Amino acid sequence: MALRLPIRFSGTGAYVPAEVVPNQHFVDYLDTTDEWIVSRTGIRERRKASPSESTSTMAVEAARRALDNAGMTADDIDVIVCATATGDCPWPATATFVQEALGGGRLTPAFDIGAACAGFIYATTVGAGLLGSGLYERALIIGAETLSRYIDPQDRTTCVILGDGAGAAVISRAKNPEEAILHCEMGCDGTRTKQIWVPAGGSRLPASSTTVAERLHYMKMRGRDVYKFAVIKMQELIDRAFEATGLTPDDLKLVIPHQSNLRIIESVREKMGLPLEKIAINITHYGNTSAASIPMALDEARRNGTLNSGDVILLLAIGAGLTWGCMVIRL
Repeated sequence: MALRLPIRFSGTGAYVPAEVVPNQHFVDYLDTTDEWIVSRTGIRERRKASPSESTSTMAVEAARRALDNAGMTADDIDVIVCATATGDCPWPATATFVQEALGGGRLTPAFDIGAACAGFIYATTVGAGLLGSGLYERALIIGAETLSRYIDPQDRTTCVILGDGAGAAVISRAKNPEEAILHCEMGCDGTRTKQIWVPAGGSRLPASSTTVAERLHYMKMRGRDVYKFAVIKMQELIDRAFEATGLTPDDLKLVIPHQSNLRIIESVREKMGLPLEKIAINITHYGNTSAASIPMALDEARRNGTLNSGDVILLLAIGAGLTWGCMVIRL
């Protein structure tokens, strides 16, 4: 039986730093080529936060644009949920810095969700659940990452794929019954925690001269294992979404996958039998922005006229943990 949670996407916004980092940047000092990077990832350039920027500052900019798009102010928001794996600091939550910057007359609850690349789907599911419970009317959902601070510049398998950015959405309880979340699924396989992780910097392995010297504060990834898992799991998620909703690929206006790797996205598209225009792709210019990638692509599709009221979209992501999420929405 299909879920029908009456939730409206009232506005979206996105922000990326001004600095563009082309593939040539890595070619100049690593044993790699532009052809190697493009053929294996689909990425030609990515954005990098300036020294004065952080995850929260980018989140604030995306949030302001989403609020403006929704015709709202911070006073209209009842709860802020921020998905990030690269928070400003261990605590407090990055969402609290966002709340401070946005202001607003109410002391809005604000908290983070850490599901890495699947974070925006997790955060939207949680936010929608709070609205559906009747506790709140409107939620600000954010996905933001400053991944450039966590890449090992000597590791060509990871440093070439990651970028910085933020995306946000304002969701509200819908009055129109056609506007709804039709399906959502979240999951995690904790046996795969070390396939994508940052080993040091937490309570398990606090910062020390040893952890710094051994480069344990950088992201580590077992790329082949993650690739194989993602291709299989994404297809499973899609199949279950269609089974739950009774929809078919023809019913979808757009699939918005996490922008992890162009080969993974192409595999999903081919297995679904979708034409190119039915799948959102912006990894070419922004790289993998983790929790920010889906809301950034969603905002892009809404603003360029690809999406309109009544359209059905499918969101899809695999993240560190390994976590996963899938959501079907009628706008």
